[in-house]
Amino acid sequence: MTLLEKEPVKRAENSLKQFDPKLSVIILDSSARTAVEAASSLGCEVGAIVKSLLFKTENTFTLYLVAGDKKASLNKIKKNLNIKDATMASADEVKDITGYTIGGVSPVGHLKKISIFIDNSLERFNNLYAAAGHPNCVFKINFENLQKITNGTVKDITE
Repeated sequence: MTLLEKEPVKRAENSLKQFDPKLSVIILDSSARTAVEAASSLGCEVGAIVKSLLFKTENTFTLYLVAGDKKASLNKIKKNLNIKDATMASADEVKDITGYTIGGVSPVGHLKKISIFIDNSLERFNNLYAAAGHPNCVFKINFENLQKITNGTVKDITE
């Protein structure tokens, strides 16, 4: 079975193709499990890698799309959502909510509907690369289309 035949990758690719038939999954020879690995494989800046981070809040889950060279700020997340507490979701929760395993969490094609917030620092790049359902699969997209395809809200969410 090739990577493109794996269910999570197909789910991510279907979401991409529905949005824009020209978007496609890129299979990397090496792992893109971390932003540094992905940037190295793609020959781009670490900041152009989109990290998909799932946070558990008081009564829901929220996905944050963060630049690879930044760190999500819990204080800013709590302020944005006007909540008292937020924690990183567990690996099992990530799999249950998004349908993806950590290292391959795509910003699109989730199993359950979740709110998405996009780090405003991603705007500085012409091209962004995000996971597509597997640690060796990514897709290339610009900031404006990332916002449209995810219906994400742009916020200052990093330290």
